[in-house]
Amino acid sequence: MGDFRMVFLRSIPPRAVWLPPVLFLALAVMPGAVFAQEESTLPEGYAGTEACAMCHEDVVEAFKKNRHYQLESNLKRGWKDRSCESCHGPGAKHAESAAAEDIRNPLKLKPVDADQGCLSCHRNQPTQIGRLQNGHARSQTACTSCHNVHKTGAESTAVIQSTAAGVVKQCASCHTDVWASFQKPHRHRINEGVMKCTDCHNPHGSNLAKNVRTVHANEPGCLKCHSDKRGPFVYEHAPVRNQPCSVCHEPHGSSNPRMLTRHEVANQCLECHANLLSPSPAGVAGGVPPAIHDLRQPRWRQCTMCHQKIHGSNVSRGLLR
Repeated sequence: MGDFRMVFLRSIPPRAVWLPPVLFLALAVMPGAVFAQEESTLPEGYAGTEACAMCHEDVVEAFKKNRHYQLESNLKRGWKDRSCESCHGPGAKHAESAAAEDIRNPLKLKPVDADQGCLSCHRNQPTQIGRLQNGHARSQTACTSCHNVHKTGAESTAVIQSTAAGVVKQCASCHTDVWASFQKPHRHRINEGVMKCTDCHNPHGSNLAKNVRTVHANEPGCLKCHSDKRGPFVYEHAPVRNQPCSVCHEPHGSSNPRMLTRHEVANQCLECHANLLSPSPAGVAGGVPPAIHDLRQPRWRQCTMCHQKIHGSNVSRGLLR
């Protein structure tokens, strides 16, 4: 019997005897090979989000609740499995050295460089040209001055302050002179939380001065709320159509009623309607009508007692009604 077993084993080719161990070894190596293949899908120099999470676990976990995290799984945007590096740049070198100088930190970049990183995705705020030419860019105010990319939850819009009061506080931290105007008796209702700065201003740029928002093409944003002043009127008051509202009104706050730039209405009107001959601008028919009343008498010093429709009228050439 023993001799038969020896003869049987000798009759089996050596390759057949060692085939099962070879198959077992191949199966054991395959997961590693697949893992290596997955790792190789990352471009050269990139570490991937999993590598970032090994040290920055709290940041990555919080970032998963942020709308920017869609980069992690969105194939069309080209940052799958490496969303952190879409802003911070290739991180393989940083993962090896753990040195701060081996990774890009947008907070420490020059504003123009930090903005270019944001504008590579946010191309419609309202346009790159608008962003790069508006007052914030000219004053070296970077996107990261007002936005926090890692904010989560209710503040996942990435604005450092998302409530109305918070936005006002954020703007007031730089625009202290404007904030002082809102402490005057006649003002827009910013302090009550009814309005916020971004209702009138587009912080990313506008076609109008002071980043004022526009409505209905190129009309000033004031008409969004004060629509009764829009017109068109049969008899228009030229400054309403051709000049900004701030010619007569303080936009943020004033010590004068109706937020006028002058304390007395008559003085406001006399800035244009003085008893002086005013030549007409080239190509414009007519001129600025003079004040025909004796302004030494008090009864003629309240212009709006008669001229009630000072923004425009459909029935009175003199804007009387």
